[in-house]
Amino acid sequence: MSSSVPVKIKYLANAGPEHYKVQYSTCGSVGIDLQAWIRKDCIVLSPGERHPFPAGIALEITQPGIAGFIFSRSGLGTKQGLVVSQGVGVIDPDYRGEIIVSLLNNSMDERTVLRGQRIAQLVFMPWIRASLEQVSELSPTQRGSGGFGHTGF
Repeated sequence: MSSSVPVKIKYLANAGPEHYKVQYSTCGSVGIDLQAWIRKDCIVLSPGERHPFPAGIALEITQPGIAGFIFSRSGLGTKQGLVVSQGVGVIDPDYRGEIIVSLLNNSMDERTVLRGQRIAQLVFMPWIRASLEQVSELSPTQRGSGGFGHTGF
């Protein structure tokens, strides 16, 4: 079941709604496409290179317990090898600065990002703040401290 979260959008510089409108692409879209709002016409990324792309917007998430999360666009990652460099970007609810998307070129070829190109998607989700308690021992489990691949894969 979906619900609506009130979010205020501030367009920055020349990234006003007459140039691009932050919105859901379809009624079933979970993420809002973010665009590269760069001054140049394009930026070329070499294989393995990463670059921070301004999205031209700032947000105010007005509902407590909600944060913004920036994910790679599946088509851009699969077809071009351009992914969010840190895996998932987190927009804390008290952050009011410009949204910046760091892209990584995971491909073996140069990739060009054009001004206004859709580069990532923004999803709003609930978060839980932990109440941290320092202890000298943790309770035992069947798994214990078995890490990567300890189950055989």
